[in-house]
Amino acid sequence: MTARIREDLESIPPYVPGRNFPGAIKLASNETTLGPLPSVSKAIAEAVESANRYPDNGSVELVTALADSLGVAPENVAAGCGSVAICQELVAITCVPGDEVLYAWRAFEAYPVVTKVAGATEVTVPLDADHVHDLDAIAAAITPRTRLIFVCNPNNPTGTAVGRRALERFLDSVPAEILVVLDEAYLEYVRIPVEDRADGVELGRSRPNVVVLRTFSKAYGLAGLRVGYAVGDPEIIRSLSKVHVPFSVSRVAQAAAIASLEAQAELLDRTDAVVAERNRVRTALLDAGYLVAESEANFVWLPLGDRAVPFATLLAQSDVLVRPFAGDGVRVTIGDPHENDAFLTLATKPDALAAFSG
Repeated sequence: MTARIREDLESIPPYVPGRNFPGAIKLASNETTLGPLPSVSKAIAEAVESANRYPDNGSVELVTALADSLGVAPENVAAGCGSVAICQELVAITCVPGDEVLYAWRAFEAYPVVTKVAGATEVTVPLDADHVHDLDAIAAAITPRTRLIFVCNPNNPTGTAVGRRALERFLDSVPAEILVVLDEAYLEYVRIPVEDRADGVELGRSRPNVVVLRTFSKAYGLAGLRVGYAVGDPEIIRSLSKVHVPFSVSRVAQAAAIASLEAQAELLDRTDAVVAERNRVRTALLDAGYLVAESEANFVWLPLGDRAVPFATLLAQSDVLVRPFAGDGVRVTIGDPHENDAFLTLATKPDALAAFSG
């Protein structure tokens, strides 16, 4: 006889990472192709020398640096083992079995996982015809059991984003006792005109029920070190500390994140090249006859429906890996120009166009 485990675990979908194998062009995981800056690599090497010591459980130096950068108080910031870990912590502090977590679908794959792990009930609202959050429909789906709402902006995997004015109207319609989580993992790639560009930290200053999630995994190039952070009301931040897995933000991750903040301007300048490639890839696909959502992230979305898996399989046969979401579409990470060219060459071959465009 084996140990007894929760029977409902069978209903929880495992998180599935993007595929990879040696020699493949990996456009499946939304990583940046550029590694840490030399100054960040130096900080990493120095931190490794103290790997025999536990990290600071409160990430105090990192939290202070983030607070200074964002213009908030340190008590408004919490660090975590990637922003996905904080997603789970936020559900843990707001929900008990029977409570509802509300989000659009399709969105970040971790949302249903962290919801079900907490024993909460997921309530999903379809994206609109342009693959964007339907904020009015989400607001209409709120019930007395709703405890938390995830808004992934820009949305993963579609790359679409909602603007500041629409988001403000939505936030003002949500009851104050419901926590709204603005997941901004891809914020640095947004190029919406400044006058309507949503900044969750600014929106949250006057809304205590808003928490913002950001990460060092994408634009900062630290996906392998796992460090993200939350910005919100001090009461929420204190509550997160009660469910935080001790020492889960490593000494190396903290040092790398601090060094990255010190080189923030140079790192964010690198996003311009990614955005330029994103626009080039999307234009090429549109010109070839594909439907492609308008992206504000470091990837593009092809709403291929039932053709998503066959499309990804065809590319994988030529060692180009993209991320299919069965029944919905394919997410293609923007890589280096030669990697993007390899993808475009395969996607625009006559047999691919005949089967998947339009």
